[in-house]
Amino acid sequence: MMTKETIKIGGMSCAACASRIEKMIGKLEGVSVAAVNFATEKLLVEYDNQTVSLTKIKETVERIGYEVLNTEKKAAIDEDKLRKEKEIATLWKKFIVSAIFALPLLYIAMVPMISWLSFPIPSFLNPMQYPLVFALTQIGLVIPILIAGNKFYSVGFKALLDRSPNMDSLIAIGTSAAVAYSLYSAYQISIGNFMAVDELYFETAGVIITLILLGKSLEAVSKGKTSEAIKKLMGLAPKTALIIKDGKEIEIPIEDVEIGDIILVKPGEKIPVDGEVIEGNTAIDESMLTGESMPVDKKAGDKVYAASINTNGMIHFKATKIGSDTALAQIIKLVEDAQGSKAPIAKMADIVSGYFVPIVVVIAILAFAGWFISGQSLVFSLTIFISILVIACPCALGLATPTAIMVATGKGAENGILIKGGEALETTHKINTIIFDKTGTITEGKPEVTDIINMKEISKDYLLQIAASGEKGSEHPLGQAIVKKAESEAVEFFKVEAFNAIPGHGIEVTINNENVLIGNRKLMDDKNIALGDLDSESDRLALEGKTPMYVAMNSKISGIIAVADVVKPSSAKAIKKLQSMGIEVAMITGDNKKTAQAIASQVGITRVLSEVLPQDKSNEVKKLQAEGKKVAMVGDGINDAPALAQADIGIAIGSGTDVAMESADIVLMKSDLMDVPTAIHLSKSTIRNIKENLFWAFGYNVAGIPIAAGVLYIFGGPLLNPIFAAAAMSLSSVSVLANALRLKGFKAYK
Repeated sequence: MMTKETIKIGGMSCAACASRIEKMIGKLEGVSVAAVNFATEKLLVEYDNQTVSLTKIKETVERIGYEVLNTEKKAAIDEDKLRKEKEIATLWKKFIVSAIFALPLLYIAMVPMISWLSFPIPSFLNPMQYPLVFALTQIGLVIPILIAGNKFYSVGFKALLDRSPNMDSLIAIGTSAAVAYSLYSAYQISIGNFMAVDELYFETAGVIITLILLGKSLEAVSKGKTSEAIKKLMGLAPKTALIIKDGKEIEIPIEDVEIGDIILVKPGEKIPVDGEVIEGNTAIDESMLTGESMPVDKKAGDKVYAASINTNGMIHFKATKIGSDTALAQIIKLVEDAQGSKAPIAKMADIVSGYFVPIVVVIAILAFAGWFISGQSLVFSLTIFISILVIACPCALGLATPTAIMVATGKGAENGILIKGGEALETTHKINTIIFDKTGTITEGKPEVTDIINMKEISKDYLLQIAASGEKGSEHPLGQAIVKKAESEAVEFFKVEAFNAIPGHGIEVTINNENVLIGNRKLMDDKNIALGDLDSESDRLALEGKTPMYVAMNSKISGIIAVADVVKPSSAKAIKKLQSMGIEVAMITGDNKKTAQAIASQVGITRVLSEVLPQDKSNEVKKLQAEGKKVAMVGDGINDAPALAQADIGIAIGSGTDVAMESADIVLMKSDLMDVPTAIHLSKSTIRNIKENLFWAFGYNVAGIPIAAGVLYIFGGPLLNPIFAAAAMSLSSVSVLANALRLKGFKAYK
């Protein structure tokens, strides 16, 4: 049986680490998918649990030098936050320690070499007079720096021995070469070769490690900022709940709440879990779930959701969903999964990162050999070797895509737009055609009876009574509108003796021994029922945007009950915005052509697909795709599921309570259609940001290698190359992260 798991991993230093884990886990028998996201530090693995165990997968991760982090505890959210804060604090401490020793090391190493500077230096550190003291002092200063950067060596050399070199390997090789050569020079000084004092390069290793620790610290802080949205969501849930037990109020931890518990929520308090109101009236602020700023009135029978805020009244509600089943928990999981996913555009970066490090090592060796053979000194050639290794670290490449996706999906969640993954986020920007379902999407989905037209032999009251009695057992919104109309007029319902739903047409029931048909024009045509004088009336109603529901008794037309569904206030504005973006908009509905055309004209849609049965909607999507269009389908995620799945991008309109709809790629938690152009705008902004990141990352690596190979020699001498390389490498990663964070300024359309 195929199983999918997400494993939190610690100890990765660059994209090459992620590539290595993917490669090693992918080799395990039974593993079909292994995808590592460097920015989120997560491994998504799909495997056959009959062939390989999760324990085996975790053991493999640890065997190759990485840490499997525990995410199974209830406090995992807090633990993860604390772990990241601890990691950032540790990196800053290591950088500070390193900097404290690197600055004097750089000072005493470089000042004597720059004759035109008159900075003071202690006489006992004069390299010409006391060369051995000068060398031993540098060794004493570099040792704490090497200890601070010990992880580069423990991880880097292990990866090298496993034939999967990563960024740490490049740093370890480069700085070790500098230290080893310098130690040899110090030995030469100790045996009397005082000229070797000019060949000490401890400051190169020390400054490189210090600068990279600074870059890693800034990276860690920036990566933390990319997931601020998910942290906000995680922090929404209250820690305790006030339950009613044996008539007493008892405060318990949120983890101890059980389904069926009666919970009391006072004004100003947060709803602890999902449930159903059983007593009291209030207004609840659900903006943290739906993005809707106006509080929603709640009464007995209404649903409430965890983390929403009770604004004024006191209510009692019964817990119906707890823990990971709550709407908030599902939203968090959806956003986490999306942030951990990869966009297709990332594949190129992954492939390059996987091969990049070993290629760089080869280039560095060739450059070293080339300069040395050409007549340059061993010192110069070694400096070039170190510079190439340091400047070519592919950190920026590994961060280019995942950081942008993390920020974008988090920003989407803040605006009530849940994007299920990197692939959906990328594909959305290519959409050029959008199909909107009518009922509940363009319209409010709460139709009301507007007209009752009866034949002479039957009264309006009896027509409504018969129709409402038949529709009592129907789930269709038009049928429910008729039932509500009857209830508002206190109509007594007849007993239904037989009930048969005819999908896409209507219903057939038996009431008072009479065969009753209630449905659309197709139903009447199929049953060969003539409309007579009501034909012109139905045309008039349709032109007014009303849906005529025909009622026939004993194979004879009895009347029409017209139902109208009001267009949402945002529909016309959203469609106009999409059209201004160059996107073709169509509407699909099961309504007759005239009714559909009337609604479409209200919102500015010219392409109308009417009288389409639910099961045929996906075929209409296919037809548009066959024309070469990239199609998005917007629907309610229930009747439209096949079409949502068929479309290139399925967008489900939801209230934020059913965010795990498998058929949709994007879930709009509000009913505001302006979120559709916002989602497309977010996708375009994200892809543009990723391309900018990749351009910078690729450009940096491509240009960095030849520069490190000798161009900077023209400007400042080879001694400065490794230091410049380390600074540039750190700056590159931080620049990519800073660019990704620009997405935090994204503004939704209003």
